[in-house]
Amino acid sequence: MIEGIDGSGKGTQAALLAETATQAGYSTASMSFPLYDGNPFSVAVADYLNGVFGTVDEVHPELSGLLYACDRYHARPALEEALAVHDLVVCDRYVASNLAHQGAKLDGDGRDRLLNWLDAVEFGEFGLPRPDLVVLLDLPPELARSLVDRKPARGYTELTADIHEDAAGHLAAARQVYIDLAAREPSVWRTVDVSVDGAVRPPDEIAADVWTLVAAVLR
Repeated sequence: MIEGIDGSGKGTQAALLAETATQAGYSTASMSFPLYDGNPFSVAVADYLNGVFGTVDEVHPELSGLLYACDRYHARPALEEALAVHDLVVCDRYVASNLAHQGAKLDGDGRDRLLNWLDAVEFGEFGLPRPDLVVLLDLPPELARSLVDRKPARGYTELTADIHEDAAGHLAAARQVYIDLAAREPSVWRTVDVSVDGAVRPPDEIAADVWTLVAAVLR
């Protein structure tokens, strides 16, 4: 699973990882969440990110988090089939994205309760498979903000930035949740620094670090 705040290069690194694994002889499949495939849950996620239901602070994180969880539940049969027939399934965002972005809206005991609830929904009630490896692409939020501003048009929104990307302080809060999640499960999570000395590293350098981590698990 490739995780990280907006602007950290998840889509690029997920694609490079799948390409590298295939070239190395591994049977590989890729998935990206939310699906944005027209299923009713991804339609609702797009509405949420476009502000149809209100601002980030106006939508309770249990409600918005449930939309993302249902989108993954919709994908579970395809995900389970991919896991059964391929050596590697690369996901551009997964359950941890939900935990980070919804958890960013709360702090303290409220955040802990939400994270435990979402974990119980996605991995418990919905039976989604737990990842063998989560690679966190870590990037300072101020640098991520500048990269978000350069993003090309996306299919789910006509906005320059969706409500997560546009909310003041959201990227920083989501990054902290990611860091906390990585610390909780050091056997599953690995962190790759996307920047050095205030500048983004070349994608191929980042991809090499990601592949080293993934290859160790595949072996």
